[in-house]
Amino acid sequence: MPKNTFTLAIIGALLAASAAGAQTNPLWGETKVKNYLPHMSWTEVEDLLTRTDMVIMPVGSLEQHGAHLPIGTDFLNGMERAKLVAQRTDVLVAPILFVGNAAYHLGFPGTVSLPAETIQQVYFEAAKSLMRQGFKRFLILNAHGGNRVISQYIADRINHETEGIAVELGAAAAPFRQETPAPSSEDPVFDRHGGVGETSSSLYLIPDLVDLSKARAATLTMPEHLERMVPEVVAGDPTALRVFLAENLKAEVTGKGTSTREITDTGVWSVRDLEESSVERGRRGTVAFVEAAVAFIERWKELRPIE
Repeated sequence: MPKNTFTLAIIGALLAASAAGAQTNPLWGETKVKNYLPHMSWTEVEDLLTRTDMVIMPVGSLEQHGAHLPIGTDFLNGMERAKLVAQRTDVLVAPILFVGNAAYHLGFPGTVSLPAETIQQVYFEAAKSLMRQGFKRFLILNAHGGNRVISQYIADRINHETEGIAVELGAAAAPFRQETPAPSSEDPVFDRHGGVGETSSSLYLIPDLVDLSKARAATLTMPEHLERMVPEVVAGDPTALRVFLAENLKAEVTGKGTSTREITDTGVWSVRDLEESSVERGRRGTVAFVEAAVAFIERWKELRPIE
């Protein structure tokens, strides 16, 4: 073969290989995760059913978390925690909805909220679908404060209206939780939505989606009577916290003056310096939850082996 012809043939082959490679989606970056329903085939689910009848159903939200965290923080962090649990003990992880109940964040662009009735009905129907295939036990993992009552109601409906059995996983795992306390040098500071705790969890669980360069101190403007409660809330008074949250973070239409757009200029509900956020802080909290959740699941399996 003449040299020029050989060279052209090689170039042609390389171009063809390059073109074939270019057909692959350049945005794809996921790696298959064990026991994660969207990544599984039906035969893999069928095989999992020989080892477990348990499903984790995270209940998340699409809501603003300041300028430094993604809209999907709650859904994504909840899903990642569930995946980590499923690597330690056989349980199906079934994402059902991105969206939760977050009407009090609607003043910030990007937030999506659904009524509580819609959310619980969707999860209830999804659970019934999985029951038809042999799943029986459901671990409802709430990943957003605004879904707390909804998540419990989903579990209650499953227990009262179907052959299934359900618990809210956070509450079920709580007695097993052993978390390394924060350094004693840290003074208690008001730190809730989008603050150091949530940012640290995100730095550990979804690091590529956190942009601390966009973080800035929030100016909080709560109604005066709620502002007066903050020291008691920070000190850990359970009654103060209960009544504080009963009135705070409520939709603008309620007239309480406590939607996030009304009480924080950045969407972050915290006065702690966000520079204190760290991967290590997020790791400690995540490991504590995962170990507690696995301990609960293993204990439930002991008490009620798969039939």
